[in-house]
Amino acid sequence: MAGRTAAFIHSKEIERYSYPLDCPFKTERAGKVRRTLASMALLSGPNVREVAPVAADRSTLKKFHTARYLQALKRSQEGKWDAEAMRMGIGAAGDCPVFPGMYDYGVLAAGATLVGANLILSGEADVAFNPSGGYHHAFEEKAAGFCYINDVALACMVLAEAGNRVLYLDVDVHNGDGVAHAFYGRSDVMTISLHENPKVLFPGTGFEDEIGEGKGRGYCVNLPLPVGTFDKAYMYAFESVVLPLLKAYNADVIVFELGADTLAGDPLAHLHLTNNTYVEIINRLLRIGKPILATGGGGYHVENTVRAWALAWTVLSEQDYDDGMSAAVGGVMLESTDWQGGLRDRELAITSQQKEAVLPALETSIETVKAKVFPLHGL
Repeated sequence: MAGRTAAFIHSKEIERYSYPLDCPFKTERAGKVRRTLASMALLSGPNVREVAPVAADRSTLKKFHTARYLQALKRSQEGKWDAEAMRMGIGAAGDCPVFPGMYDYGVLAAGATLVGANLILSGEADVAFNPSGGYHHAFEEKAAGFCYINDVALACMVLAEAGNRVLYLDVDVHNGDGVAHAFYGRSDVMTISLHENPKVLFPGTGFEDEIGEGKGRGYCVNLPLPVGTFDKAYMYAFESVVLPLLKAYNADVIVFELGADTLAGDPLAHLHLTNNTYVEIINRLLRIGKPILATGGGGYHVENTVRAWALAWTVLSEQDYDDGMSAAVGGVMLESTDWQGGLRDRELAITSQQKEAVLPALETSIETVKAKVFPLHGL
Protein backbone atom coordinates (compact mmCIF):
# COMPACT_ATOMS: atom_id res chain seq x y z
CA MET A 1 0.00 0.00 0.00
CA ALA A 2 2.63 2.48 -1.15
CA GLY A 3 1.90 6.11 -0.36
CA ARG A 4 -0.89 5.20 2.07
CA THR A 5 -2.73 8.03 3.77
CA ALA A 6 -2.72 8.21 7.56
CA ALA A 7 -5.03 10.01 9.99
CA PHE A 8 -4.19 10.80 13.63
CA ILE A 9 -7.42 11.31 15.56
CA HIS A 10 -7.26 13.71 18.47
CA SER A 11 -8.42 17.12 19.71
CA LYS A 12 -8.04 19.52 22.60
CA GLU A 13 -11.60 18.67 23.62
CA ILE A 14 -10.75 15.08 24.49
CA GLU A 15 -7.93 16.32 26.72
CA ARG A 16 -10.48 17.98 29.01
CA TYR A 17 -11.40 14.65 30.60
CA SER A 18 -9.51 12.55 33.11
CA TYR A 19 -10.13 9.69 35.50
CA PRO A 20 -9.68 10.39 39.24
CA LEU A 21 -6.10 11.21 40.21
CA ASP A 22 -5.65 7.99 42.18
CA CYS A 23 -6.74 5.83 39.22
CA PRO A 24 -3.91 4.11 37.30
CA PHE A 25 -5.59 4.88 33.98
CA LYS A 26 -4.29 8.20 32.63
CA THR A 27 -6.18 9.74 29.73
CA GLU A 28 -3.46 12.38 29.33
CA ARG A 29 -1.31 9.82 27.52
CA ALA A 30 -3.01 10.68 24.23
CA GLY A 31 -2.27 14.39 24.53
CA LYS A 32 1.35 13.63 25.36
CA VAL A 33 1.61 11.45 22.27
CA ARG A 34 0.18 14.26 20.17
CA ARG A 35 2.65 16.79 21.59
CA THR A 36 5.57 14.43 21.07
CA LEU A 37 4.64 13.89 17.42
CA ALA A 38 3.96 17.58 16.81
CA SER A 39 7.40 18.46 18.19
CA MET A 40 8.88 16.06 15.64
CA ALA A 41 6.76 17.46 12.77
CA LEU A 42 5.12 14.06 12.27
CA LEU A 43 1.48 15.16 12.11
CA SER A 44 1.47 16.91 8.77
CA GLY A 45 2.56 16.12 5.25
CA PRO A 46 1.27 15.04 1.87
CA ASN A 47 -0.28 11.83 3.19
CA VAL A 48 -0.67 12.64 6.89
CA ARG A 49 -3.29 14.68 8.73
CA GLU A 50 -4.95 15.24 12.08
CA VAL A 51 -8.68 14.69 12.41
CA ALA A 52 -10.85 15.77 15.33
CA PRO A 53 -13.11 13.19 16.95
CA VAL A 54 -16.88 13.50 16.96
CA ALA A 55 -18.97 12.07 19.80
CA ALA A 56 -20.58 8.76 18.87
CA ASP A 57 -24.32 9.01 18.35
CA ARG A 58 -26.68 7.00 20.51
CA SER A 59 -27.94 4.79 17.68
CA THR A 60 -24.40 3.64 16.97
CA LEU A 61 -23.66 3.06 20.65
CA LYS A 62 -26.76 0.85 20.81
CA LYS A 63 -25.32 -1.48 18.19
CA PHE A 64 -23.52 -3.04 21.16
CA HIS A 65 -24.56 -1.40 24.43
CA THR A 66 -28.08 -1.50 25.86
CA ALA A 67 -30.12 1.66 26.30
CA ARG A 68 -30.44 0.89 30.02
CA TYR A 69 -26.67 0.72 30.43
CA LEU A 70 -26.04 3.95 28.51
CA GLN A 71 -28.61 5.70 30.65
CA ALA A 72 -26.97 4.38 33.83
CA LEU A 73 -23.59 5.72 32.68
CA LYS A 74 -25.03 9.12 31.90
CA ARG A 75 -26.93 9.36 35.18
CA SER A 76 -23.87 8.28 37.15
CA GLN A 77 -21.70 11.06 35.78
CA GLU A 78 -24.42 13.49 36.90
CA GLY A 79 -24.18 12.23 40.47
CA LYS A 80 -27.21 9.92 40.23
CA TRP A 81 -25.27 6.72 40.77
CA ASP A 82 -27.40 3.91 42.20
CA ALA A 83 -27.50 0.20 42.95
CA GLU A 84 -28.51 -0.67 39.39
CA ALA A 85 -25.46 1.13 38.02
CA MET A 86 -23.26 -0.67 40.54
CA ARG A 87 -24.61 -4.03 39.35
CA MET A 88 -23.44 -2.99 35.87
CA GLY A 89 -19.90 -2.51 37.14
CA ILE A 90 -20.15 1.27 37.32
CA GLY A 91 -18.34 2.34 40.47
CA ALA A 92 -18.47 -1.21 41.82
CA ALA A 93 -14.70 -1.62 41.91
CA GLY A 94 -11.63 0.56 41.77
CA ASP A 95 -11.13 -0.03 38.06
CA CYS A 96 -14.37 1.72 36.96
CA PRO A 97 -14.79 4.76 39.18
CA VAL A 98 -17.65 7.22 38.89
CA PHE A 99 -16.42 10.69 37.97
CA PRO A 100 -17.70 13.84 36.24
CA GLY A 101 -17.56 13.55 32.46
CA MET A 102 -17.28 9.75 32.56
CA TYR A 103 -20.03 9.22 29.98
CA ASP A 104 -19.09 12.20 27.83
CA TYR A 105 -15.48 11.07 27.64
CA GLY A 106 -16.45 7.50 26.76
CA VAL A 107 -18.76 8.70 23.99
CA LEU A 108 -16.11 11.02 22.55
CA ALA A 109 -13.33 8.41 22.75
CA ALA A 110 -15.60 5.88 21.03
CA GLY A 111 -16.50 8.50 18.47
CA ALA A 112 -12.82 8.99 17.70
CA THR A 113 -12.44 5.32 16.84
CA LEU A 114 -15.62 5.43 14.76
CA VAL A 115 -14.30 8.48 12.89
CA GLY A 116 -11.30 6.34 11.99
CA ALA A 117 -13.55 3.52 10.82
CA ASN A 118 -15.52 5.90 8.62
CA LEU A 119 -12.35 7.41 7.15
CA ILE A 120 -11.33 3.91 6.11
CA LEU A 121 -14.77 3.08 4.74
CA SER A 122 -14.83 6.27 2.66
CA GLY A 123 -11.32 5.67 1.32
CA GLU A 124 -10.06 8.90 2.88
CA ALA A 125 -7.48 7.03 4.97
CA ASP A 126 -5.63 3.75 4.69
CA VAL A 127 -4.43 3.98 8.28
CA ALA A 128 -6.13 5.70 11.23
CA PHE A 129 -4.87 5.89 14.82
CA ASN A 130 -6.90 6.92 17.87
CA PRO A 131 -4.63 6.86 20.93
CA SER A 132 -7.68 7.54 23.11
CA GLY A 133 -9.35 4.25 22.14
CA GLY A 134 -9.04 0.57 22.89
CA TYR A 135 -11.65 0.04 25.65
CA HIS A 136 -11.88 -3.68 25.05
CA HIS A 137 -13.20 -4.85 28.44
CA ALA A 138 -16.63 -3.20 28.28
CA PHE A 139 -19.59 -5.53 27.67
CA GLU A 140 -23.11 -4.72 26.48
CA GLU A 141 -24.23 -3.89 29.98
CA LYS A 142 -21.11 -3.98 32.10
CA ALA A 143 -18.16 -1.68 32.77
CA ALA A 144 -14.85 -3.33 33.64
CA GLY A 145 -11.12 -2.76 33.54
CA PHE A 146 -11.27 1.05 33.16
CA CYS A 147 -13.61 0.55 30.17
CA TYR A 148 -17.14 1.94 29.92
CA ILE A 149 -17.91 2.04 26.17
CA ASN A 150 -16.35 -0.56 23.89
CA ASP A 151 -15.15 1.54 20.96
CA VAL A 152 -13.28 -1.28 19.24
CA ALA A 153 -16.26 -3.65 19.28
CA LEU A 154 -18.42 -0.85 17.85
CA ALA A 155 -15.86 -0.12 15.12
CA CYS A 156 -15.70 -3.80 14.17
CA MET A 157 -19.49 -3.86 13.92
CA VAL A 158 -19.63 -0.77 11.72
CA LEU A 159 -16.92 -2.12 9.43
CA ALA A 160 -18.58 -5.54 9.22
CA GLU A 161 -21.99 -4.05 8.51
CA ALA A 162 -20.43 -2.33 5.50
CA GLY A 163 -19.64 -5.79 4.09
CA ASN A 164 -16.06 -6.17 5.29
CA ARG A 165 -14.34 -9.17 6.78
CA VAL A 166 -12.70 -7.73 9.88
CA LEU A 167 -9.62 -8.99 11.70
CA TYR A 168 -9.43 -7.69 15.27
CA LEU A 169 -5.91 -8.03 16.69
CA ASP A 170 -5.39 -7.26 20.37
CA VAL A 171 -1.84 -7.07 21.76
CA ASP A 172 -2.80 -5.51 25.09
CA VAL A 173 -1.41 -7.48 28.03
CA HIS A 174 -4.99 -8.21 29.15
CA ASN A 175 -7.36 -10.45 27.21
CA GLY A 176 -9.74 -8.54 24.93
CA ASP A 177 -12.73 -10.19 26.54
CA GLY A 178 -15.44 -7.69 25.65
CA VAL A 179 -14.63 -7.82 21.95
CA ALA A 180 -14.31 -11.60 21.92
CA HIS A 181 -17.71 -11.86 23.57
CA ALA A 182 -19.29 -9.50 21.03
CA PHE A 183 -18.32 -11.73 18.11
CA TYR A 184 -18.09 -15.16 19.72
CA GLY A 185 -20.76 -16.61 17.43
CA ARG A 186 -19.78 -14.74 14.24
CA SER A 187 -17.36 -15.41 11.42
CA ASP A 188 -17.34 -11.96 9.78
CA VAL A 189 -15.08 -10.70 12.57
CA MET A 190 -12.12 -12.79 13.67
CA THR A 191 -10.71 -11.80 17.06
CA ILE A 192 -7.11 -12.64 17.98
CA SER A 193 -5.83 -11.75 21.44
CA LEU A 194 -2.27 -12.22 22.70
CA HIS A 195 -2.14 -11.58 26.43
CA GLU A 196 -0.49 -12.56 29.68
CA ASN A 197 -1.54 -15.90 31.18
CA PRO A 198 -5.12 -15.35 32.45
CA LYS A 199 -4.37 -17.53 35.47
CA VAL A 200 -2.37 -14.64 36.89
CA LEU A 201 -3.92 -11.53 35.34
CA PHE A 202 -7.27 -9.77 34.90
CA PRO A 203 -9.80 -10.56 33.46
CA GLY A 204 -9.08 -14.26 33.93
CA THR A 205 -10.28 -15.21 30.44
CA GLY A 206 -8.61 -15.92 27.14
CA PHE A 207 -7.52 -19.55 27.38
CA GLU A 208 -6.59 -21.55 24.30
CA ASP A 209 -9.88 -23.49 24.27
CA GLU A 210 -12.00 -20.32 24.00
CA ILE A 211 -12.36 -20.51 20.22
CA GLY A 212 -15.90 -19.31 19.49
CA GLU A 213 -19.15 -21.17 18.99
CA GLY A 214 -21.60 -21.92 16.20
CA LYS A 215 -20.71 -19.95 13.08
CA GLY A 216 -17.93 -18.33 15.08
CA ARG A 217 -16.14 -21.55 15.97
CA GLY A 218 -12.48 -21.03 15.12
CA TYR A 219 -12.88 -17.27 14.73
CA CYS A 220 -11.98 -16.41 18.32
CA VAL A 221 -8.30 -17.02 18.96
CA ASN A 222 -6.57 -16.65 22.31
CA LEU A 223 -2.85 -17.04 22.88
CA PRO A 224 -1.81 -16.79 26.55
CA LEU A 225 1.77 -15.70 27.16
CA PRO A 226 3.93 -16.75 30.12
CA VAL A 227 5.05 -14.24 32.71
CA GLY A 228 8.33 -12.71 31.53
CA THR A 229 7.71 -13.14 27.79
CA PHE A 230 10.38 -11.14 25.92
CA ASP A 231 10.67 -9.68 22.42
CA LYS A 232 11.98 -12.67 20.49
CA ALA A 233 9.61 -15.07 22.23
CA TYR A 234 6.65 -12.79 21.50
CA MET A 235 7.55 -12.48 17.84
CA TYR A 236 7.98 -16.24 17.59
CA ALA A 237 4.41 -16.62 18.90
CA PHE A 238 3.14 -13.93 16.54
CA GLU A 239 4.75 -15.50 13.50
CA SER A 240 3.69 -19.01 14.48
CA VAL A 241 0.02 -18.27 15.16
CA VAL A 242 -1.08 -14.82 14.03
CA LEU A 243 0.54 -14.55 10.60
CA PRO A 244 -0.85 -17.87 9.27
CA LEU A 245 -4.34 -16.93 10.48
CA LEU A 246 -4.09 -13.45 8.99
CA LYS A 247 -3.30 -14.96 5.61
CA ALA A 248 -5.94 -17.68 5.87
CA TYR A 249 -8.71 -15.32 6.96
CA ASN A 250 -7.81 -12.67 4.37
CA ALA A 251 -9.61 -9.80 6.09
CA ASP A 252 -10.61 -6.63 4.28
CA VAL A 253 -9.62 -4.42 7.21
CA ILE A 254 -7.60 -4.82 10.42
CA VAL A 255 -8.61 -3.30 13.76
CA PHE A 256 -5.55 -3.20 15.99
CA GLU A 257 -5.76 -2.62 19.76
CA LEU A 258 -2.26 -1.49 20.71
CA GLY A 259 -2.11 -1.71 24.48
CA ALA A 260 1.34 -0.77 25.78
CA ASP A 261 1.10 -2.61 29.09
CA THR A 262 3.15 -5.49 27.66
CA LEU A 263 6.25 -3.31 28.05
CA ALA A 264 8.83 -4.17 30.68
CA GLY A 265 8.24 -2.14 33.81
CA ASP A 266 4.47 -1.75 33.48
CA PRO A 267 3.16 -1.65 37.06
CA LEU A 268 0.06 -3.74 36.35
CA ALA A 269 1.57 -6.61 34.36
CA HIS A 270 4.54 -8.94 34.09
CA LEU A 271 5.76 -9.20 30.49
CA HIS A 272 9.21 -8.06 29.38
CA LEU A 273 8.83 -6.43 25.96
CA THR A 274 10.41 -3.36 24.43
CA ASN A 275 8.58 -1.16 21.96
CA ASN A 276 10.68 -2.62 19.15
CA THR A 277 8.22 -5.52 19.13
CA TYR A 278 5.42 -3.13 18.15
CA VAL A 279 7.49 -1.97 15.20
CA GLU A 280 7.96 -5.56 14.06
CA ILE A 281 4.25 -6.33 14.38
CA ILE A 282 3.12 -3.18 12.58
CA ASN A 283 5.56 -3.75 9.74
CA ARG A 284 4.17 -7.25 9.24
CA LEU A 285 0.61 -5.93 9.26
CA LEU A 286 1.47 -3.24 6.73
CA ARG A 287 2.94 -5.82 4.35
CA ILE A 288 -0.49 -7.43 4.11
CA GLY A 289 -1.66 -4.26 2.37
CA LYS A 290 -5.04 -3.87 4.07
CA PRO A 291 -6.39 -0.76 5.85
CA ILE A 292 -5.58 -0.56 9.55
CA LEU A 293 -7.63 1.09 12.28
CA ALA A 294 -5.37 1.32 15.34
CA THR A 295 -6.21 2.39 18.88
CA GLY A 296 -4.49 2.81 22.19
CA GLY A 297 -5.43 0.63 25.14
CA GLY A 298 -3.68 -0.25 28.37
CA GLY A 299 -0.33 1.14 29.43
CA TYR A 300 0.24 2.27 33.00
CA HIS A 301 3.82 3.48 32.82
CA VAL A 302 2.88 6.74 31.15
CA GLU A 303 6.24 7.75 29.66
CA ASN A 304 6.91 4.33 28.16
CA THR A 305 3.37 4.18 26.77
CA VAL A 306 3.66 7.61 25.16
CA ARG A 307 6.93 6.70 23.48
CA ALA A 308 5.54 3.36 22.27
CA TRP A 309 2.47 4.96 20.69
CA ALA A 310 4.47 7.79 19.17
CA LEU A 311 6.79 5.20 17.67
CA ALA A 312 3.82 3.17 16.43
CA TRP A 313 2.49 6.23 14.61
CA THR A 314 5.82 6.84 12.88
CA VAL A 315 5.68 3.33 11.45
CA LEU A 316 1.98 3.36 10.60
CA SER A 317 2.41 6.66 8.75
CA GLU A 318 5.67 5.66 7.02
CA GLN A 319 7.73 8.17 8.98
CA ASP A 320 9.86 5.74 10.96
CA TYR A 321 13.15 7.37 11.90
CA ASP A 322 16.17 5.75 13.53
CA ASP A 323 18.38 8.83 13.69
CA GLY A 324 18.00 9.72 17.37
CA MET A 325 16.00 12.83 16.58
CA SER A 326 13.79 12.31 19.62
CA ALA A 327 16.32 10.96 22.12
CA ALA A 328 15.22 12.82 25.20
CA VAL A 329 13.71 10.30 27.56
CA GLY A 330 15.67 7.07 27.38
CA GLY A 331 14.27 3.62 26.82
CA VAL A 332 12.24 1.12 28.77
CA MET A 333 13.75 0.42 32.19
CA LEU A 334 16.78 2.69 31.60
CA GLU A 335 15.97 5.27 34.27
CA SER A 336 18.31 7.67 32.49
CA THR A 337 18.51 9.90 29.43
CA ASP A 338 21.68 8.49 27.95
CA TRP A 339 20.06 6.28 25.31
CA GLN A 340 20.35 7.84 21.85
CA GLY A 341 17.99 5.52 20.01
CA GLY A 342 15.14 7.96 19.50
CA LEU A 343 11.71 6.62 20.30
CA ARG A 344 12.90 3.04 20.11
CA ASP A 345 13.94 1.14 23.23
CA ARG A 346 17.32 -0.42 23.71
CA GLU A 347 17.20 -4.21 23.55
CA LEU A 348 16.95 -5.87 26.95
CA ALA A 349 19.35 -8.64 27.86
CA ILE A 350 17.64 -12.01 28.32
CA THR A 351 19.12 -14.62 30.63
CA SER A 352 19.10 -18.35 30.11
CA GLN A 353 16.86 -18.63 33.16
CA GLN A 354 14.30 -16.33 31.51
CA LYS A 355 14.33 -18.41 28.37
CA GLU A 356 13.85 -21.59 30.36
CA ALA A 357 10.93 -20.05 32.23
CA VAL A 358 9.19 -18.76 29.09
CA LEU A 359 9.87 -20.86 26.03
CA PRO A 360 8.52 -24.32 27.03
CA ALA A 361 5.22 -22.87 28.31
CA LEU A 362 4.91 -20.65 25.26
CA GLU A 363 5.51 -23.58 22.92
CA THR A 364 2.75 -25.51 24.66
CA SER A 365 0.29 -22.65 24.17
CA ILE A 366 1.24 -22.26 20.52
CA GLU A 367 0.79 -25.94 19.78
CA THR A 368 -2.54 -26.02 21.62
CA VAL A 369 -3.90 -23.11 19.55
CA LYS A 370 -2.66 -24.71 16.35
CA ALA A 371 -4.37 -28.00 17.23
CA LYS A 372 -7.69 -26.38 18.13
CA VAL A 373 -7.95 -23.59 15.54
CA PHE A 374 -5.71 -24.19 12.52
CA PRO A 375 -7.65 -27.21 11.12
CA LEU A 376 -10.81 -25.09 11.04
CA HIS A 377 -9.06 -22.78 8.56
CA GLY A 378 -7.37 -25.40 6.42
CA LEU A 379 -3.98 -24.89 8.07
